[in-house]
Amino acid sequence: MNDTQTDGTMRAWRTHEYGPPRDALVLDSVPIPTPDAGELRVRVQAIPLNLNDLERITGGNMMVRPDLPYSPGMEVMGIVDACGDGVEHWQGKRVVAMPKGANGGFAEYAVCPVVSAFEMPEAIPLPDAAALYFPFHLAWLGLFDRADLQRGESVLIHAGAGGSGSAAIQLAVHAGARVFATAGTDDKVQLCRDLGAGVAINYNDADFAQVVLDETGNRGVEVVFDNVGEAVMEPSMKCTAYNGRYLMMGFASNKVVADEKLIVPRRVMLGNFKLCGVLLGYANNDMSNMLKSAMGWNFASDQLGEKIMGEIIELVLSKKVKPVIGKVVDFADIPEAIEAMANRETVGRTIVQLS
Repeated sequence: MNDTQTDGTMRAWRTHEYGPPRDALVLDSVPIPTPDAGELRVRVQAIPLNLNDLERITGGNMMVRPDLPYSPGMEVMGIVDACGDGVEHWQGKRVVAMPKGANGGFAEYAVCPVVSAFEMPEAIPLPDAAALYFPFHLAWLGLFDRADLQRGESVLIHAGAGGSGSAAIQLAVHAGARVFATAGTDDKVQLCRDLGAGVAINYNDADFAQVVLDETGNRGVEVVFDNVGEAVMEPSMKCTAYNGRYLMMGFASNKVVADEKLIVPRRVMLGNFKLCGVLLGYANNDMSNMLKSAMGWNFASDQLGEKIMGEIIELVLSKKVKPVIGKVVDFADIPEAIEAMANRETVGRTIVQLS
């Protein structure tokens, strides 16, 4: 193993027992972790907050429940300062990465599998560099890998002022699509317009499905980008066009239904559209084979992840897309910042920067 620090402690926000962020998160001093084979240790410079981090604080629905206490945080950006066997060439690289087990990111150091780490050039400064990974990869996987969005098609993007929604608007506009976007306040609706949405709808003031149908001559949109789930599913299916592609991106409105029998088969049949699942997760061949045989899951290849990252970096450097950052906060302010996200008080991404 090649590393620059082999002892010492670090600060980490950890969940000791589930509850509201300000109560459940405790700032601890813990040993700096050591990477195993195929893993990187990242000296964290910035932490993008994600809605899924909240479940690891409140004890909500999650696929894997780590043993308490543990540090939430499923995304980090920083410098690789230690490498496990087989990945020594990553030493010193500036990366965005997903920590091992999709937790452990609310800390000064995080161990990350190399398959979920991507180089980030110095030409993209903080905080922008920290805001690109999850939302733009998720949007790209949905719009292009799964839906094959084409120039001239129309797409309905929910939560357009959020991280993945704002990324999806920009990528769809760049691809030549007509964008419908929804948001919950007039300021967020205006942000969607500023990002290029041709029709932006305040879902509290209007029936978005009817607006879409009226604007498309009762045909509907070719693609629905749904990262909200239950609350918008039925009206979104109503305004999906014949042979359209409905992207199941997430369940922000009610994560409990993620593991319940939510879809009515006849509704999909009568809609004559394609229902597409989208998961942001990368694996190499060995890992993909293991996940497929053991769980029946399909992960995108790490080669596709590299391709997506390269395209996103090129688009950012050419100023064709940009990350939407609503707030930059200090490490000490993580509990308040994640609570604000839970209360839907945020726009775009909230980035934690470490001094």
